[in-house]
Amino acid sequence: MIRTVQPFYELFDHTADMGIRVRAATLPELLQPAAEGLYAAIGELVATKDSEAVRFDLRAADTATLLRDFLNELLILFERDGRILAAIDSADFTETRLTVAARSSPVDPERSVYHREVKAITYHELSIRPIDGGYEATMIVDI
Repeated sequence: MIRTVQPFYELFDHTADMGIRVRAATLPELLQPAAEGLYAAIGELVATKDSEAVRFDLRAADTATLLRDFLNELLILFERDGRILAAIDSADFTETRLTVAARSSPVDPERSVYHREVKAITYHELSIRPIDGGYEATMIVDI
């Protein structure tokens, strides 16, 4: 029987920063838990029910950099527009390109709790590696 990794994230301490480790069965399935990990590093963010379409089309030299760039786009969307990723409708994740069609929703400031500011997703210890039943990604966020 082949074991498939269920998508999840975990946060871990890293010197003066914070780490996010994500596991999933496929590269596209890493995206949602990575976004959830980013938002958990910021706090307990609650979205409103309103959503609008958002699209990302990214190119980079490798999958880890693509994931970092995706999270950076989500951080910009959060800081600039006060919006978070509500759902991923489709994703094409190859070695050098990531295309995502998704929906974003405004953060409800009344119901959200902010724990810390995430300044950036760094390149430090950035990796995606195959594991039994899927992939594991590690990112460090500058807080």
